[in-house]
Amino acid sequence: MRILIIGGTRFVGRHITEAAIAAGHEVSLLHRGRTGPELFPEAEHLRADRNGDLSILRDRHWDATIDVSAYLPSQIASLADALSTGRYVFISSTAVYAVPQAPNFTEESPLTEIDGPVREEVTGETYGKLKVLCERAAADRFGAGALIVRPTYVIGPQDYTGRFTYWVNRIARGGEVLAPGDPSDPIQLIDGRDMATWIVSMIEKDGEAGPSTFHAVSPPPPFSFGDMLEAIVAEVGPPGTTLTWVGQDFLLAEGENGRSLPLWSEGGEWSAVNTADPAAATAAGLSPRSLRQSVREIRESEATFSTDVTISLDREAELLARWNAR
Repeated sequence: MRILIIGGTRFVGRHITEAAIAAGHEVSLLHRGRTGPELFPEAEHLRADRNGDLSILRDRHWDATIDVSAYLPSQIASLADALSTGRYVFISSTAVYAVPQAPNFTEESPLTEIDGPVREEVTGETYGKLKVLCERAAADRFGAGALIVRPTYVIGPQDYTGRFTYWVNRIARGGEVLAPGDPSDPIQLIDGRDMATWIVSMIEKDGEAGPSTFHAVSPPPPFSFGDMLEAIVAEVGPPGTTLTWVGQDFLLAEGENGRSLPLWSEGGEWSAVNTADPAAATAAGLSPRSLRQSVREIRESEATFSTDVTISLDREAELLARWNAR
């Protein structure tokens, strides 16, 4: 198959490109050439900004297009104007759902309501609404050829966000680890490599009847933040590593949040998006590796990413001292 990937050189797109090439497909990448331009010499590289002139796509046809970088409905509209493709795959998010949701909610659950114009600027407040509008644009412009994939948190090697990687690297240091909030808070993850392989398999089955929207999540609920951290401890934690669960109210009062302590929902209603039912994708062949395998392979990866907003070791020690002295 001839596959066009919008992006394709950074994290999720990179894993999808690797999966498509490994499966023997002819791959074209549309990207600006700013991240990983040296990657995938066997692929065709089309240099363009998706927010600008897309004439480089005209008079071409691809059997499938995988779009990992659309956050605004206008981006999908402009792509559709220039693109001739069979299947169109849009990477969306479980942030599209209205909150709160009941555990094991399905792909048919209510989406967040759009009660007026949404400014085309990605923020914490607009992200989910814009993804809803993107999904609608994809269905409108690509019709039956649109496949919508809704992951929760994507993990794996090359994760530039550093969110899950923070926990792997911090626990690998050992000692007393600050664990935020309630260990029973739900969490769902998907290894980007597993999602990539599955997406490629789905476009290979083009034409088969079935649903067109899927949750790409693993493991199924109930799975908790405590389960996640315990799995990381079991895989990379040195002897004597301990988790100290520090209360939500204490952390919020100290000014900490889900950025400084990544993936923590802060106990809010948004934690409900981490209880999606993966049954449809599982039935369609999504087969994630174990979390412990992901942890091990992330730790072994040559590329280790971190962010400058996560909590420092000194700040963690300060908070733990005050929490333990209560």
